[in-house]
Amino acid sequence: MGTNKKPGKWRKRTQAVRGGQVRSAFQETCEPLIFTAGYAYEDAEEAAARFKGESPGYQYSRIANPTVSMFEERMALLEGAPVARATATGMAAVSAVFLAGLKTGDHVVSANALFGSCRYVLETVLPRFGIGCTFVEGSDLGAWKAAMRPQTRLLFMETPSNPTLAIVDIAAVAKIADANGARLVVDNAFATPALQRPMEFGAHIVVHSSTKFIDGQGRALGGVILCRQDFLDENLNLFLRNTGPALSPFNAWLHLKSLETLELRMKQHSENALAVADFLAGQKKVTRVLYPFRADHPQHNLAKSQMDGGGGVVTFEVEGGNRAAFKLLNALKLIDISSNLGDAKSLATHPETTTHQKLTPEARAAAGVTNGLLRLSVGLEDTDDLCEDLEQALKVA
Repeated sequence: MGTNKKPGKWRKRTQAVRGGQVRSAFQETCEPLIFTAGYAYEDAEEAAARFKGESPGYQYSRIANPTVSMFEERMALLEGAPVARATATGMAAVSAVFLAGLKTGDHVVSANALFGSCRYVLETVLPRFGIGCTFVEGSDLGAWKAAMRPQTRLLFMETPSNPTLAIVDIAAVAKIADANGARLVVDNAFATPALQRPMEFGAHIVVHSSTKFIDGQGRALGGVILCRQDFLDENLNLFLRNTGPALSPFNAWLHLKSLETLELRMKQHSENALAVADFLAGQKKVTRVLYPFRADHPQHNLAKSQMDGGGGVVTFEVEGGNRAAFKLLNALKLIDISSNLGDAKSLATHPETTTHQKLTPEARAAAGVTNGLLRLSVGLEDTDDLCEDLEQALKVA
């Protein structure tokens, strides 16, 4: 039963365990970790043919590596994407898409609820090359349409966004992109392909910080770009080859192995996060709780329609602003203060003074980042322990 199925026909859970696997002559059951910078050729003619693209095989690990290739193929299978390319970090993936896909005179439309570094690239880096960007309220489809120009080449969104967990209608914005000859880029790091697959809703490009939930244990940096063949051939391949934001084979191997448990972990992260969100909503000092699968989330119905779970991040606001937020963080005994997320361990941060610190006050306000806002990456601990830790910290705050 199922033994003759090809990898492309396997179900997602099987692909997460076996997709893209290549075995060496030793026939190991664990995916091999190939440490090498270069590759040998049988003769000079083979080397010449490989560099011309006439002969399959590897040339140099800045360009491709067998372990990295396995990670890329497995990610493509899980996302339902034609191709994938891995990068050294999530921001390397985002930056590569913009710099490879745009030229002087082009224009980007982006949702304003973004991670601080993404906003910096759009607002500060791209204009240096004569590339403009218009920021819109992600939930306002009319604003997306009004911002489109003949020069618009890319539309960009995070959904759920960092840190306010704003949800954007992927299918509706993809239609706007299609109608204007542009491409929609979706940052799917918070949901992962276990909970959301943007290409099923019409997205053209998906990016990830695989540092987060894909790695799942806070160990190694990484990023992934998933796209269609035309974008890879016409824009991305030469850019990555010549600029070199390559993922190390070791980090690729770690993330590849983590994909085996991604679906199981994301289910538990989502279950834990919902329980913690419900607990926080009942606390007097908490003025607002944001979690996509709570009925009081502004885009709850949309989240349910395009996600299979709410994810592992809860954002909440405490009365008393910055001072109270700091007191709460400092009083935590189990949950760590960290700007990372997606770890098996629960992590909390104050976005205004960490991840979004370099933004202007106006940009932070547009993204919904207030001085009392806290982002909690809910881990895999017992939720009773997490809630007890938050309860005692709230008393101090």
